[in-house]
This record gives sequence, structure tokens and C-alpha cells, in this order.
Amino acid sequence: MNNKKDILSNLIESKAALDRMVNEIEKDDDFDFDGYYSDMQHIYHHLNTAWHIRKEKEETLRKCTQEDFYQWRKFPDEFDMGM
Repeated sequence: MNNKKDILSNLIESKAALDRMVNEIEKDDDFDFDGYYSDMQHIYHHLNTAWHIRKEKEETLRKCTQEDFYQWRKFPDEFDMGM
């Protein structure tokens, strides 16, 4: 696995966002789901990026074009979710 530091950073960020969301839902009986969509986008962005950058060269990560950013944040094609 390449890019362990960057992968770990993205996983930590997604975990922190998920933990915050879970805590808010657990504490608030009237949880407002207005921010749920954007919170989930944020979590998936970091999870998907962690997956996609695993084989990228360090140089590619450092220059990170806008196209790279959008490609890395997409849900992986490798996963068949049709259970």
C-alpha cells in the first residue's frame, strides 16, 4: 500500500465526521436531518479518497489536480453493491 499517511488522514477524518454524526443523532431525539446529506457526502468523500489514492504516486498526490480530486472522491467501481 502506498501513501499510508494520506490514507490514514482520510480515514481519521471520515471516522471523526461519522462519530460526530452518530453522537448528534444519539443525543437529540429531534435530530434535524437537514445536514445529513452533506455529512454523508463528507464521510464518503474521505472514504472514497482513501481507497482511490492507495496506488497513486506521491508526486500525483502532491500536485492533485481538480480532475484528480473529483475522480478520487467518486464511489469505487470495484465494489459490487448488488447483494
